[in-house]
Amino acid sequence: MRKGNIMKIAIITGGNRGVGKSTALNLAKRGTGVILTYNSHAEEADAVASEIRGKGGKAVALRLDVAKVKSFADFTEEVSRTLDAEWGQKNFDYLVNNAGIAQRTLIKDVTEGQFDELVQVHFKGTFFLTQKLIPLMADGGHVIFISSGLTRFTHGAGVALYAAAKGAIEVLTRYVAQEFAERKIRANCVAPGALDTDFGGGRTDEQRKGIGGQTLLGRIGQAEDIGPLIAALLSDDCRWVNAQRIEASGGMHV
Repeated sequence: MRKGNIMKIAIITGGNRGVGKSTALNLAKRGTGVILTYNSHAEEADAVASEIRGKGGKAVALRLDVAKVKSFADFTEEVSRTLDAEWGQKNFDYLVNNAGIAQRTLIKDVTEGQFDELVQVHFKGTFFLTQKLIPLMADGGHVIFISSGLTRFTHGAGVALYAAAKGAIEVLTRYVAQEFAERKIRANCVAPGALDTDFGGGRTDEQRKGIGGQTLLGRIGQAEDIGPLIAALLSDDCRWVNAQRIEASGGMHV
């Protein structure tokens, strides 16, 4: 909570499942108001918001397709109305750029359409959504970008394009921290290792065992390994962490 009755508020894209859901629930536990977005599966998003409200928190679910840059102006206006209607505030504090899509295609087989689709979501959409929302962010706010362990190590085939887009996000993180430093807005990047979520279609038991054998902690990661980390990183306890890539992979391929 901020001073008085002003609540700190986070916007989490893709907050209806996986890492986004875990982040929303963990931030709510810390007393943060939550605006979570979803592209499809409205019922999942509503369930997350209802769970937060059921525990005494405050949350709203809004639809957003991060691939549709032209929709961001309208979305920003919707956020502004929601802040006023639900919290009686003009600003939010945290932006967690989590929404994404999976794609596995060898470099030799990637089509221009596949390239555009993935980059549109993971880089272009993230870039312009951040650009649109930062004017609504309170001074002293914090932007979290989600990258991947794949920017540090190569793992499996068909993820070159995904990893390259996440590499661009890591560079963007540092420049956001630099360009908005005057407003004391921080930017950091969280890079999960392989996770046991439904992202990309989920994991088989064989994959879970194989991936677990590649981490020092001997298991595959879970969404709940990442959500609490993001919530902690956004807290004042980590106020001196800025412009950093923070990997959370259980010690994968060290």
